[in-house]
Amino acid sequence: MIDQLIIGFDKALRTVFANAHTVRPVPGAAQPEAELSDEERRNAAALMRVNHCGEICAQALYQGQALMSKDEGIKRALEGAAHEETEHLAWTERRIAELGGRKSLLNPLWYGSSLAIGMIAARFGDGVNLGFLAETERQVEAHLKSHLERLPAQDLRSREIVEQMKVDEVAHAETALGLGAVELPAPVKAAMKATSKVMTGVAYWV
Repeated sequence: MIDQLIIGFDKALRTVFANAHTVRPVPGAAQPEAELSDEERRNAAALMRVNHCGEICAQALYQGQALMSKDEGIKRALEGAAHEETEHLAWTERRIAELGGRKSLLNPLWYGSSLAIGMIAARFGDGVNLGFLAETERQVEAHLKSHLERLPAQDLRSREIVEQMKVDEVAHAETALGLGAVELPAPVKAAMKATSKVMTGVAYWV
């Protein structure tokens, strides 16, 4: 258990403070940089900051869930999803820099709170744990769809990143369902949505 905590602490430090790396090519990298007004550039950078913040939260959720799960198959599934989320971190981080923006100043807070939520979810059993993962990914998919509506149409670099992230999130939800995720009660889903709304609203500005 001590070893797991040390590894977890190292992951936390690298997720929040280090530059993320990607194995897959960055979506949209071959697209030319769009001509954006100052307002469009600020908006795109803020939306990508929100997406980066969401990936910080996802990393923490998966770590907390994997740490408390006793099923090795579920642990591997969570680790696989976390690996793709790391690539999402790298993509959004790079795009934020290209747009002249910055990452959220509250990333340590987002990480810590999401880690705690993931650990609590796992305590209710693997079915609920996976159900929480599936519902999280459904809500993230909806959130990414809304960003595609808000991003400038000509910002193909940002849009391709968000499109690929959306594809990956759907796959993560389907994996969780295949492993036996249970449907969460409506009040829990509503609470998750409300919490997400607060986080995304704050991260857009801070």
